[in-house]
Amino acid sequence: MTQKEQETIAEKQFPKKDHSKHKKPRFRRQESWRYKRVGDTWRRPHGIDSKMRKKVKGWPASPTTGYRSPKKTRGLHPSGFVETRVQSVEDLGGIDPELQAIRIARTVGGRKRVEILALAEEKGIHVLNPRTIREPEEFKESAEPEETESLSDGEK
Repeated sequence: MTQKEQETIAEKQFPKKDHSKHKKPRFRRQESWRYKRVGDTWRRPHGIDSKMRKKVKGWPASPTTGYRSPKKTRGLHPSGFVETRVQSVEDLGGIDPELQAIRIARTVGGRKRVEILALAEEKGIHVLNPRTIREPEEFKESAEPEETESLSDGEK
């Protein structure tokens, strides 16, 4: 077996995303815990006397390159698969079930979603956002008008 073949096999059998690296702190905007008007989302501190900019002990950490994830796992879904967005049944054609997982677009309706889920299950493709939905037979039944009981004026 050549080295190139071994590398491709190793890539396909790459273990799921490794979470053994230390946990990243929650990067918070400076003074966001003090003032309601200041949002929690990260903004770089710029002040001349800013304790966060100076990295003073006791102040929250700022994002730096040391917190970056390993190159092999960067951009992967936590399950270890590469995310691929799917809008139709035809999009499932070029999916590799060992490396890729699909996320069905939110604009896809119920009927098409049922078809995509059925084909994905048949091909062994992992779906990241499966929903409990009605079967195709139920769509046909719901199209027929339903009979409702009407109450007479005397009954309440």
